[in-house]
Amino acid sequence: MTRFRLCTLGLALVLLSHAVSNASAGVATDQLKGAIDRVVKTIEDPALKGDDKVLDRRRAVRKVADDIFDFGEIARRSLARHWQPLTDHQRAEFVRLFSDLLERSYISKIELYGGEKILYTNERVEGDGATVATKIITKNGTEVPIDYRLLRRGERWLVYDVNIEGVSLVSNYRTQFNKIIQTASYADLVHKMKTKQEELAAGPDGHSKKTTPVKP
Repeated sequence: MTRFRLCTLGLALVLLSHAVSNASAGVATDQLKGAIDRVVKTIEDPALKGDDKVLDRRRAVRKVADDIFDFGEIARRSLARHWQPLTDHQRAEFVRLFSDLLERSYISKIELYGGEKILYTNERVEGDGATVATKIITKNGTEVPIDYRLLRRGERWLVYDVNIEGVSLVSNYRTQFNKIIQTASYADLVHKMKTKQEELAAGPDGHSKKTTPVKP
């Protein structure tokens, strides 16, 4: 499994896993668990079951995702030094494009996973930052350690990165975005993101099964 697929799996599983333990509970962990519980409830809602309710289910899950992920922070960190020169309009456009592509990447996996469990093993808080350490227990008993990094935004804790066995979602995107900008331009990156967005939207059921992010 590629590094990107592992990171995408981590994003999907935070929404698809059932909590089985909460060894070092804290506010950040509680809010993360709360989001998971809301998604599980949505997926199990009889009114949202069936092939004709796919888009309704995904819209409901996407709403939860907006409440637990800080897509603006994920976008800023993924773009790194290329973020600073952008205008407010460019930043807003980039966050919109990136969050849409990122959400489609993991929300499309909702129908593919089920029964995985998440074991909360630790919570570390330093100032306005926190790391919630977890282990995903797959159906065959395999344990996959996943750390969720969060920032405090007022009374809320929002996820800005997912780290699986030392592999960071943000770092993966940062490497890809930096390569495109350095070999072409920022405008080319935006063009590729818009093209990818159109491809995903044009899928037979409104999404694409592809999990590969923007690439040159």
